[in-house]
Amino acid sequence: MKKYNIAVVGVGAVGIEMLRSLRERKFPVGNLSVFARSSRDIEVDGEKFSVKETSGQGFEGIDIALFAGTEGEKGAAVTYGPEAVKRGAVVVDNGADFRMDPKVPLVVPEVNPQDIKKHEGVISNPNCSTIQMVVALYPIYKKVGIKRVIVTTLQASSGAGKSAVEQLFVETNEIMKQFDSRSPILDARLRVSSIEHPVSRSMPQQLAYNVFPHIGGFADCEYTSEEWKLVYETHKIMHDDKIKISATTVRVPVRTGHSESIYIETAKPITPEAARDVLSKAEGVIVVDEPKNNLYPMPKDAEGKDEVFVGRIRKDPFVKNGLWLWCVADNLRKGAATNAVQIAEVLIKSKG
Repeated sequence: MKKYNIAVVGVGAVGIEMLRSLRERKFPVGNLSVFARSSRDIEVDGEKFSVKETSGQGFEGIDIALFAGTEGEKGAAVTYGPEAVKRGAVVVDNGADFRMDPKVPLVVPEVNPQDIKKHEGVISNPNCSTIQMVVALYPIYKKVGIKRVIVTTLQASSGAGKSAVEQLFVETNEIMKQFDSRSPILDARLRVSSIEHPVSRSMPQQLAYNVFPHIGGFADCEYTSEEWKLVYETHKIMHDDKIKISATTVRVPVRTGHSESIYIETAKPITPEAARDVLSKAEGVIVVDEPKNNLYPMPKDAEGKDEVFVGRIRKDPFVKNGLWLWCVADNLRKGAATNAVQIAEVLIKSKG
């Protein structure tokens, strides 16, 4: 089997998962280079990696460069992507900088792998919440069409980076310190509305014992940038800008794993039973839908896995073609690192 020289750029949460995914999926790696803003040695699951400072020269001889999208205010691909492409590498970027560039394919391999062939050196990874949604919706879209989508996301702290996860843990510990075992539990609950000793926050609000509908900056129509990503990226990936999409994105006190409550109105009728059948046969989807037995997708069960889990499939009793789905996926894996590695897998197959 032919092997390929791979670079992973960034060693934050997504970069680490890229290294894991390459190994777990047995990607045919020749030489592996790991780059970041500064040189250091790291260890992932007992395997040691020598990290080098990112430079244009470092991409000499690299076939595929996976950019984690976590280095700097703008993704490192903005600075170093052109240097990598100039030296013959194909860039797969997890950052947001190229997603809506008409010359850059935005790819989810279960949905639009054919778009990879259109690349001019750069392929973009969609936003984490978009990836899991389109994986769940596309099989139904192919079967009966989709006219409308209303989605509420419940996004884990890891989606905002390591500092957000640390904020969740610090805030939780601070609140727990206020719990007095001699006080009634209801009295203790009254004190979680604010933290006695404020902590440095990477997110705009307290996350522990709280949720808030604010991910990204506020933009047109008072929607956040994260909410608009679900609209524009879905249109681009599915090649259909006629789908009416409305979103609310919510940050929740979960470490890893995004959940989405998705309402769709299909073009043609489909029963929940037929939708389950379609999804159970779809690539990358696992249906967990036995609510009477307390079986439905949950973030704790999706963590560390590459599939998109779908359940709570049910009809709208008031709208003929209305259907509800509950969708969960690991935002660091399928929502970022694994999707990038899957793009690389399709890329090498297309090369023959």
